[in-house]
Amino acid sequence: MKKIISIFVPTYNEEENIEYCYNELIKLMKILPKYDYEIIFADNGSLDRSREIIRKICRKDRKVTALFMSRNFTAEYTSHAAMKQATGDAMTFVDCDLQDPPEVIARFAKEWEKGAQVVIGVRHVINDTPVMTFIRKAFYRVFRKLANIDMPLNAGSFCLLDRKVIDAINSMPERNRFFRGLRAWVGFRVKEVVYERKERKFGKSKNYLIDYIRDSQRGLLGFSFVPLDIMTTIGFVLVILSFIFIIAYLYIVVAFGNPINASIPLMLAIVFFGGMQMLFISIVGKYTQIIFEEVKQRPTYIIDEIINNHRK
Repeated sequence: MKKIISIFVPTYNEEENIEYCYNELIKLMKILPKYDYEIIFADNGSLDRSREIIRKICRKDRKVTALFMSRNFTAEYTSHAAMKQATGDAMTFVDCDLQDPPEVIARFAKEWEKGAQVVIGVRHVINDTPVMTFIRKAFYRVFRKLANIDMPLNAGSFCLLDRKVIDAINSMPERNRFFRGLRAWVGFRVKEVVYERKERKFGKSKNYLIDYIRDSQRGLLGFSFVPLDIMTTIGFVLVILSFIFIIAYLYIVVAFGNPINASIPLMLAIVFFGGMQMLFISIVGKYTQIIFEEVKQRPTYIIDEIINNHRK
């Protein structure tokens, strides 16, 4: 019996890409005849013709499943829904714009057959703006240092996971989910595959700088307590320095009078310490926000409709 590869494709206003993406994935599976497939389109409340196109594909191909979300829960949480829905022996994640070439999945499958349980696509060349390239590289390096997790540099969500890995990630009840961090945290046998990321063929990216910032915060705060350790260390050092400054200043006043015009130093000290306090409070607030989300126990996504539900 053929092994099944589940292919997850998140969509949001991708009417130009969906049909093209589907056709390219079918071409891919034709060169992998030893595997069967299921394709899971998960739509985040698109406002264009995306759902109509996906419905048409589902009527034509019963191996295609559609998950229509009740609203935009972002690709991060939609991937959680797709992982719960997937029935395959392995699962791969592909962006609808196909900047990550589908033919690389064939290389993933070869490494999987050799025994790798997590096969990660590492981008050798990224066709992006210099600013975004710098931000991506900086984030991965900072994350590895702070989280102490061996996450490959320049690796996005493009990967292949064995069923055992999928089940392990699905078993995690947390709601503050950062897929790339969870993928690295679970461990297993990992193999990296280097490839070149392409430019979009149709449409524009739906991800903005603010989305990357939110992902970065969710990842760093969800996998590291180092920011809290840094705050504690800085606070301890500042207290000691302040104590030394007070003793020294009192000595100068007693020995020499008060020769220092303190208005400017006091203003600078107030601005500096006020800024530090606001920064530290905001970091603690972010950790509190994560706790609040976990305590509420709201679902990470809501599915409005499922077409071709293979879980039945």
